[in-house]
Amino acid sequence: MSHLLDLQKFYPGDIEITNKHETPDRIIVQLKSRTKSQKCPSCGCESNQYHSTYKRKIVDLPILGKSVLLLVTAYKYDCNNPDCDQKVFAEELDGFAGWYRRKTERLEDLILTIALNTSCEGCSRICKYMGIDVSGDTIIRLFIKYAEKQDVSCSEIIGVDDWAYKKGQKYGTLICDGRTHKPVAILDGRDGSELKKWLQNNKHIKMITRDRASAYAKAISEVLPDAMQIADRFHLHQNLLKVIKDTLSREIPNKIMIPDESSNNEIEPRLLIEQNKKKRADR
Repeated sequence: MSHLLDLQKFYPGDIEITNKHETPDRIIVQLKSRTKSQKCPSCGCESNQYHSTYKRKIVDLPILGKSVLLLVTAYKYDCNNPDCDQKVFAEELDGFAGWYRRKTERLEDLILTIALNTSCEGCSRICKYMGIDVSGDTIIRLFIKYAEKQDVSCSEIIGVDDWAYKKGQKYGTLICDGRTHKPVAILDGRDGSELKKWLQNNKHIKMITRDRASAYAKAISEVLPDAMQIADRFHLHQNLLKVIKDTLSREIPNKIMIPDESSNNEIEPRLLIEQNKKKRADR
């Protein structure tokens, strides 16, 4: 039956499909690991001694709008190194689904790609139409995990600004490369302490674009006193509007008095309007 789709080709060679089941809205695929050995995550010693098996539930890319759930039977191994504290360890489905992951890496890549081109909440709504159940908060956590495991280098120009995990409650600091305009790091808080630690490991930076926050300015001055600090365009516009507003408030009084020719007195515009209305009514 050459016209049938061979699902086995879409999974690694050391993972074998043992059964498939389809419901009106979901496809369930049962798989079993066929690995013969694994390296210990603590000492790196390779082991071929099975300890036991365990089952994992992993969500994969949807098929024709139907969500795909993988039921994977994987192995636990005994570590052969007597000096290692890790006596038993679970195998990592490397390149497919890492430790403690509930989604395959290719599914996470798709979700993050959509989120980068829309937004986290917009991505969540799009994914639901595709058969992927994921919330905006989960997408944010995926971004944080991705940023933590990446050792990203940056140029000598960066941009720094704060952003809200949850507006009014929890904030972080976002660092972007000034040349590629791509995110480099996401730091906790916006008080400048985490930024200071990050700058100490990246002293090659010569130019930093930032907002008007004094905490960022202080952190940069303490770690990189010779670095050029530049206010971004948005905050330059804010500074300009504030100066214009203060100048107008200083030069133009709050109340403009209009002289009354009949009594040689000055009256407020509101009273003048009321007087004119009364005169028209009397006519």
